[in-house]
Amino acid sequence: MAERYIDYDKVFQDEAKRLNGRKPRLLLHACCGPCSCHPLEELVPYFEVTILYSNSNIYPRSEFERREKELATLLGDLHRDRGYKVDLLLDDYDYETYMADLRPFPDDKEGGRRCQICYEKRLRRAFEVASEKGFEYVTTTLTLSRFKPSQVINRIAARVALDYPSVKYLHSDFKKRGGIDKGKLIQRQYGLYQQLYCGCEFSYAGGLERAKKLGLKDLYHPIDGPSKSPEPK
Repeated sequence: MAERYIDYDKVFQDEAKRLNGRKPRLLLHACCGPCSCHPLEELVPYFEVTILYSNSNIYPRSEFERREKELATLLGDLHRDRGYKVDLLLDDYDYETYMADLRPFPDDKEGGRRCQICYEKRLRRAFEVASEKGFEYVTTTLTLSRFKPSQVINRIAARVALDYPSVKYLHSDFKKRGGIDKGKLIQRQYGLYQQLYCGCEFSYAGGLERAKKLGLKDLYHPIDGPSKSPEPK
């Protein structure tokens, strides 16, 4: 039987209203800078936000470092221009350990078992950190992407949350209400680069093919002019 559709964007808005001006601490798992733009717009008015960059799925390491630096630069720019005070927690890069659970599913299509395991691993890590550091809420930028199923991500997160009773999961569907387009406006403002693949080794070849079609020498694709972020070492 098919899972019941839930409007997770409405669930998010209702939860934000219930706070009634109180701003609890929230840990936001973020995969990159571009995907953080609109979620931060939505979250900062209601929460004291800290971002967790925990993404050992990203391949190669130079791409992991590039996205990390782009995210850090973005947060500095948003603090300067919009007054967003968002701390950044950086998790270690442990690629081989992380990939052990994903490699049994090399032929899965995007959104399949492999991706769902990857969502759960990163969400579980966010809950672990939030529980250790006393955050009241956890959520993720993953629901912004049009390529990632928000219904599935929210169900996985709600299941993981059962293991961490001191932390609340904040349901979301950041792609709703024009979230993708709103985020791209900020991306253009700061010259963030647009990733050509999700970040994992299984999508890397597809990213290279997209870069070739666009006439790019590598996967670094500015959304609107050159990015300000430094190249990774």
